Amino acid sequence: MIDDFKETFKEVVMAVLPLSVAIIVIILIIGMSSDILISFITGVLLVIVGMVFFLMGVKIGMLPLGESIGAELPKHNSVIFIVAVAFLLSFMATLAEPDVRLLSTMINSVSTDGISRNLLIFSIACGVGFFVSVSMLRIIYNVPIKYLLTAGYLIVIILSFLTKPEYIAIAYDAGGVTTGPMTVPVILALGIGTASVLGDKSELSDGFGLIGLASIGPIISVMLMGVFA
Repeated sequence: MIDDFKETFKEVVMAVLPLSVAIIVIILIIGMSSDILISFITGVLLVIVGMVFFLMGVKIGMLPLGESIGAELPKHNSVIFIVAVAFLLSFMATLAEPDVRLLSTMINSVSTDGISRNLLIFSIACGVGFFVSVSMLRIIYNVPIKYLLTAGYLIVIILSFLTKPEYIAIAYDAGGVTTGPMTVPVILALGIGTASVLGDKSELSDGFGLIGLASIGPIISVMLMGVFA
């Protein structure tokens, strides 16, 4: 445990330090007030502490739990049950994703309530849940991922001609924010756990790719919002 904590702390510091130093240098060059500099340094320290504890929680709890659930699902011999659990877990993980909350807050701050914040979050979560469920079916029925990616982005291209212009950029950002620290561990662990107990499946080729597919869901769901809004 202690060794894991030290290693995680080192990783976080190495990730945060270069950007922090660059920003501090910029603050000093352009002559911003010392209060801003102190606030930034305080924020960096809090980010480091928060990320260390968060990543430790992911390693200790979320990853093992996701793999365990993924390994148990096929034992119920019910495709419907597997799909339903996969949808529920990915849906709830997306609702808890900080990046999704941040995106919805930023959009709400500039759209003068033109786009419902709660509807946007719900739409993104539904998109992720649906495509994670599709990904689980891909693992079960051994469907090549290239077909699903091709079909998904063809739908995205078609919808881009039908949706309102302001929703297009938001849709692509929505696809990006779902690859955050809360959603990724759950989805990856779920896929790897499921593939690991299916004898004819490869954890490497079948357990991965869920994030790529899941990121298509929010793009489509947000574009559909723009079509029917």
